[in-house]
Amino acid sequence: MVGLRVAIQKKLGNFSLSVDFAVEASFVVLFGASGCGKSSTLAALAGLLQPEKGCIQLGSQLLFDGARKINLSPQQRRIGYVFQNYALFPHLRVRENICFGIDQLSKTAQQECLDRLISIFRLDRLTERYPGELSGGQQQRVALARALAPNPQLLLLDEPFSALDEELRDELRDELKDLHQRLNLPILMVTHSRAEALQLAETVILMKSGSVSAIGLPAEVLSTSRSMGQTPRFSW
Repeated sequence: MVGLRVAIQKKLGNFSLSVDFAVEASFVVLFGASGCGKSSTLAALAGLLQPEKGCIQLGSQLLFDGARKINLSPQQRRIGYVFQNYALFPHLRVRENICFGIDQLSKTAQQECLDRLISIFRLDRLTERYPGELSGGQQQRVALARALAPNPQLLLLDEPFSALDEELRDELRDELKDLHQRLNLPILMVTHSRAEALQLAETVILMKSGSVSAIGLPAEVLSTSRSMGQTPRFSW
């Protein structure tokens, strides 16, 4: 993974987000209870939430720097984002959803990209359907394909399995792990599931009450998070 550095502050009503971490691993999980600031951190990375101060850097590119008044648009950041509810456009067919972010490309280039993603996600029989006609697993595959179409440099996943039953979660976790290895694409995923973090992550960032509590190998961080009253171990 290209290095990712996030050091931001943002006041959201009575909640204060104050996140500071740096990672190099190619599959990173933001782990913590609901309401601890995981999704807000993703939104700030994607350019959908503007911090009040701090900076966000991906590789050599500054995405946000409050002091220097740098704040790249979501399009300029080249970051794919799969929302928790997938956020597919209900009035667009599968093929139109996938191509939504690449409409500036030529028709030939769009078709080539569409064909590649349809093959990867096994969507060949679903291209003319609307999101309401798809199962949860199929909607997730379409959302992933749409996020990957613009060739992002980082993929953000917000609780991608939360709306699925347990059997389908296991299947799609395996598929995501395989996809990550095949595409060699850095992923930052939000979850509050220990099983998902242990199965998928190379590095886990533990969040509590809007800030980073620990960061390191999944087994170590998740073991620390279970220990009541234990001081978290940091590994920056």
